[in-house]
Amino acid sequence: MDRIRISAMPAATAVMVSVIISLIFLANASIANAAGPTLDGSTIPKWINQLVVPPVYDPQVVTDDAGRVSHNLIVDMSQFSQQVLPPPMQMTTVWGYGGMVKSPGGPVYFQNAPGATFDAVRGIPVNVTWENNLGTQPHLFAVDPTLHWANPNNIAMPMPPFLAFPPGYKLAQSPVPVVPHLHGGEVRSDSDGNPEAWFTATGETGQSYLTNVYHYPNGQLPTTLWYHDHALGMTRINVMSGLAGFYLLRDPADTVEPYLPSGDFEVPVVIQDRLFNSDGSMFFPSDGMTMEDHPYWRSMFLGDTIMVNGRVWPNFDVDRRQYRFRMLNGSNSRFYRLALSNGQSFTQIGGDGGYLPVAAGMTSLLLAPGERADILIDFSGLAAGAKLIMTNDANTPFPTGVAPDPNTTGQIMQFTAKEGTPVPPGSLPASLNNIPALTPSAPARTMSLDENINPSGHVTGLLLNGQTWDAAIEELPEVGSTEDWKIANVTADTHPIHLHLAQFQVVSRQPYDSLSYYYDWIDLNGNPPISHPAIRLNVAPYLQGSPQPPAPNETGWKDTVRANPFEVTTIRVRWAPQDADPDQAVPGRNLYPFDPDYGPGYVWHCHIIDHEDNDMMRPFRVTACARPVPGFSAGAYWGSYVDFLSRELSVRYTVANLGSARAVNMRMAASSSTNGVILASSLPLIFGDIAAAGSPEGNSTTATLKYRVPAGVGTFRVFATFNTEDTCGNTLSYTDIARH
Repeated sequence: MDRIRISAMPAATAVMVSVIISLIFLANASIANAAGPTLDGSTIPKWINQLVVPPVYDPQVVTDDAGRVSHNLIVDMSQFSQQVLPPPMQMTTVWGYGGMVKSPGGPVYFQNAPGATFDAVRGIPVNVTWENNLGTQPHLFAVDPTLHWANPNNIAMPMPPFLAFPPGYKLAQSPVPVVPHLHGGEVRSDSDGNPEAWFTATGETGQSYLTNVYHYPNGQLPTTLWYHDHALGMTRINVMSGLAGFYLLRDPADTVEPYLPSGDFEVPVVIQDRLFNSDGSMFFPSDGMTMEDHPYWRSMFLGDTIMVNGRVWPNFDVDRRQYRFRMLNGSNSRFYRLALSNGQSFTQIGGDGGYLPVAAGMTSLLLAPGERADILIDFSGLAAGAKLIMTNDANTPFPTGVAPDPNTTGQIMQFTAKEGTPVPPGSLPASLNNIPALTPSAPARTMSLDENINPSGHVTGLLLNGQTWDAAIEELPEVGSTEDWKIANVTADTHPIHLHLAQFQVVSRQPYDSLSYYYDWIDLNGNPPISHPAIRLNVAPYLQGSPQPPAPNETGWKDTVRANPFEVTTIRVRWAPQDADPDQAVPGRNLYPFDPDYGPGYVWHCHIIDHEDNDMMRPFRVTACARPVPGFSAGAYWGSYVDFLSRELSVRYTVANLGSARAVNMRMAASSSTNGVILASSLPLIFGDIAAAGSPEGNSTTATLKYRVPAGVGTFRVFATFNTEDTCGNTLSYTDIARH
């Protein structure tokens, strides 16, 4: 959205301003969209389409000489027409996945958007040959060549004034790069769908491409995964075109599944919003928010129509009994808070990474883009012929934007109860899953969510740790270790943060002084985007109130977490298989059935994929390099003395219990203050960088800083940056802060 920076404001003011700006954005978006889509979503008939449940792939079962079984498939990506809008409205050109699927008459070829469902078995690997059959036809939507993107023709970045779309830039529109990603999968990185491992139908490949044959070990716990395209700078438009589908992983030893609805009563449901033209085609905006920077990119896509399993506003005829729904938010940007129109409750039994510890009863379910929920809905209490609507009331942008239109995006799908004898639901086991308590065995990481602001004050991109996609890799977790990631959100929106490879646990969310944190981060690093390794600022001194535990339906394994505005979200990540014995998962020990350091590596990113496509994504590698514990979490302490007559301030910082320390560098910054509150209009004055570093003395390192205080300055911030190295020689930096 076209938004001025609001992170540099007091929290209450920032929240209020974010609401106002969100309203302005939505108004502007509707005006811009009015010039584009020629079909008003409110005029599309509802409940005419019937829900389509994609069939499951039919793999070739292969047994090698050692008796090991694998399931092999060929899945292609191609363009075709599909009845997305209710008939007799025109069909829609889409992209989708195609392959051989199971049918009563035997295997048949099937293509659809979303694609067919993988019905995988734990312990049986799946090998997929992914084929790009999109040919040389141009992309359905505008490819923005000013982003970090795949760029198969290696064209130079265009400069303003930019060409309007259509036609845009011909050499950016074709050929189309694609790369599939198994979201939530524990896979080696050459099968993970690295954004730069793309490939075209005409043979061009990205710098990280190794193969188009992907190996999925299927060793993790049974759960609802999904697959979708992940090409660099093009994920939002490739997924918008239709490249997504479900990947269900089952375990023959699952003791919970026998209690659950199955067969026709188990239904995967993916929710996506769309815009359409009167000729049936999909519409995607091609007028950027900041035309001087990115001619076709916007920070969010917001449709006026809801599509479920590739059909707009479908009806689903249900038996009067309990159903299991595998829910997925597959939208680019839109959040959903789902409820049933009669107010009845339902039960969530699973999340991103498998079953919850215990079932969670609820009357509403919040899903961010990329999140999944395994829920049970009981229709046995409905009268025959009764109709029930699944509704949505999540604000957009979330959480402080505008409520959905109750007549369009406020409605998801309809259920109609069939004739027949009601079947009451059975009971569930008291315990569904044993989620181990994880203990950190490596230093915590502080990660910031930020914005890239142009000279006009407008957002031109979103950032992680103030860095763009192509900055050097800084996250190098040690295999087998367990880390806390403290995600500090200084923006006004909730960002769904997704980590590849790992399933993690949500620890807490806690408000913090985002204004002071942002100022201090800028003092240390400069204005983002930065071109140097990020200096990580310890967030502990800025925390406010008490940490809030995760909601009951967040207590299982997760791969996507909602990082709320002006909060620090803490997740605990173990770089080991999901079902690893906690006693065996120790730093330096690789328990994966593959080398996680092989291949191009992994990424973490915001799953608002419009953000992901414009730099809110960063790479990481899982290595065998051990990291020393930083001082401020292992025994650091401050000491200070103020001589009020001479106005001299002495500050001493000691890092204890670390003989491997290289240096402790200290610097001082100050701000004028009124009643203890830093004035937003008075930016911090940096008095100078003072490297007061002592050599390690025994098992500690100490630095002392002495400075004469100018008159009229009342607030001091003293930064101590502790520099060290991991066992592979990579430089690591940790920063602590004290206020005087």
